[in-house]
Amino acid sequence: MSADRSALSDLEREKAAVFHSWSAQNSINPLMVKDARGVYVTDLDDNTYLDFSSQLVNVNIGHQHPKVVAAIKEQADLLCTVAPQHGSIARTRAAELILDHSFEGAQKVFFTNGGTEAVEHAVRMARLHTGRHKVLARYRSYHGATSTSINLTGDPRRWANDHGSAGVVHFFGPFLYRSQFHASTEAEECERALAHLETTIQFEGPSTIAAVILETVPGTAGIMVPPPGYLQGVREICDRYGIVYIADEVMAGFGRTGEWFAYLQHDVRPDLVTFAKGVNSGYVPLGGVVISEAICQTFADRVYPGGLTYSGHPLACASAVASITAMQDEGIVENARRIGDEVLRPGILALAEKHPVIGEVRGLGVFFALELVSDRATRAPLAPYGSSSPAMNELVAACRREGLLIFNNFNRIHVVPPCTITEEEARDGLDRLDRALAAIDSYYEG
Repeated sequence: MSADRSALSDLEREKAAVFHSWSAQNSINPLMVKDARGVYVTDLDDNTYLDFSSQLVNVNIGHQHPKVVAAIKEQADLLCTVAPQHGSIARTRAAELILDHSFEGAQKVFFTNGGTEAVEHAVRMARLHTGRHKVLARYRSYHGATSTSINLTGDPRRWANDHGSAGVVHFFGPFLYRSQFHASTEAEECERALAHLETTIQFEGPSTIAAVILETVPGTAGIMVPPPGYLQGVREICDRYGIVYIADEVMAGFGRTGEWFAYLQHDVRPDLVTFAKGVNSGYVPLGGVVISEAICQTFADRVYPGGLTYSGHPLACASAVASITAMQDEGIVENARRIGDEVLRPGILALAEKHPVIGEVRGLGVFFALELVSDRATRAPLAPYGSSSPAMNELVAACRREGLLIFNNFNRIHVVPPCTITEEEARDGLDRLDRALAAIDSYYEG
């Protein structure tokens, strides 16, 4: 029923009318955004924030990139939408550009509306290709929020949605800082994590397992860069048992780690790759699956039982073409790598020297996590797994006061600015973060 809204503020109207994701509705207080440019976001009161979050780690090309905005307008004048059974030049060109940056043997692209649907369809393809049902996914992972993808997810957001009926088995991946394998070196962690994975496969029954899905670099769960040899070892295990290897590159792909896809930094070839986010920085919703020749062949004369009304939407694909082309022409992937190596890593390590609450620094490119602890010796987290804490709430509030949008999860903050960020902007963001961290130094007990 309609109500008189004239006396309400814009924020009050937002809270009254919009149901927000991952939130208790009475406790939300969203930042009301008016506009954005480059690495800056402006709210309705004309306060400007440096976006060190890339929103949800997806605005890789920065806000309102003129070439991408122009491509959307041009495509809208030509063809706003078309059913997926028809072809369109925008979709063809987007697929070609994605394949140009993919693994050797990548043959086709199936387009979705986002990352969670990409995961759903990659798993479906793997199950149909192998004739098996189980899928292995690691703890400390995030793969989406629809039925299969939320069950694959290895963080607490799964718990309320998991009924144990999706054929999913979880295992521990390598994470030396909080090792499940009592390892003391990266080499030990890698060896023992691979042994654990293979043992899990053997006890679950190799002939029942369709796929192993891994975020190449787990994102929301903590930006844990895999140790050298781990992904190659996963590839070998999958080959040994006829299991499909799905690389989830939804967050890590398209420049975030300083490479087009993060798996390319580990010299491995997946069978399926899921992508979204950075493919067009979310200017129009888009995701998809890069499919190997072998899996494409499975459906050469067999109907693939899946599809979406907006698969390969012209506006989304045109924005992807413009985004990938701009990233190529402007050296944006290379910029992400340089900023990570020359500014973010040394800058964050310097913050760790100054603020003892920083227990560990992890990452590469424009993809870094700061693990916050109350004691470096015991590694006690500054917030419990699956929850927040007064210290983390104070840090987020301090960042807001500093005009810094930060990505936080449990006891971590992630430094994940757009791939287009300049050295000056990155240093400014680190200075703001330095001042914000001072607000929680008193929580350190070690």
